[in-house]
Amino acid sequence: MQVVAIFGPTAVGKTGVAVELADLLREHGEDPVAVGCDSIQVYRGLEVLSGAPAAEERERLEHRLVGVAGVSEEFSAGRFAELAHREIDSLLDLGRRPIVVGGTGLYLRAALAELELRPPVPAEVREEVERDLAQRGADVLHAELPAELRSGVHPNDAKRIARLTELTRLGIAPHASSEGLWTEKLRRPAVLVGLMLDRDELRERIDQRVDAMVAGGAADEACQADAAGASRTARAAIGFEELLAGDVERMKSAQRAFARRQLTWMRRMPGVELIDRTGMSDAHVACRIVELI
Repeated sequence: MQVVAIFGPTAVGKTGVAVELADLLREHGEDPVAVGCDSIQVYRGLEVLSGAPAAEERERLEHRLVGVAGVSEEFSAGRFAELAHREIDSLLDLGRRPIVVGGTGLYLRAALAELELRPPVPAEVREEVERDLAQRGADVLHAELPAELRSGVHPNDAKRIARLTELTRLGIAPHASSEGLWTEKLRRPAVLVGLMLDRDELRERIDQRVDAMVAGGAADEACQADAAGASRTARAAIGFEELLAGDVERMKSAQRAFARRQLTWMRRMPGVELIDRTGMSDAHVACRIVELI
């Protein structure tokens, strides 16, 4: 049995498609389970801000690896890989099809392939970089990275900039970019599906999604997490700092920029079936995926 992986930019409708796909698979006698691959949905207390599956969606399709960590915990791709491999392997052993769903590229790689992980960073180095990041800003640290690293990370990607800065200060070479290779080294056979959408429609969806998050209490979540000592990896949620500052428009801009990076990453991956879902319902997209399976 193959794993099905559904990914794409924020607000493209991945969860809705996964739920509809599960219904179709059940008609074929299957018992699917979703395995979330999102670096923020792993946190309890950030359900609205992270766009975690709603209660009615979880009633229709069981979701795993959602809400498995407290907001004060640091959560790494290495830790996620261990959890995801365990979930996927156990589901396949039971004859249940895993539907891997998410938009975090590194976590998708972690779930579906083997990551070569760098050693953990000493606490004093991490604290030093966090102080620099808070006092000097991500754009300044970005400018100080070696040119070969600077070109591969966005100046606003604070989490990635911090990680590269840590490794650089320790004299450890970061991984070379390997987006074009990892799909050839999957742990388990998988159908990889990337969802796309008309640019204007995606922009509108993102704006509507952010408005719904704000209406649903995302700012309260961010404030409560901040008061609880949110970790750096939790604070990396797109919109976390923007909501603390009360700047919804900047949150929308950050979400749109993130979606562009997700699409760029996805289009560079070999072996991925791209589906332009413009004008297509979740159920229609799910039918297309069943045909691929």
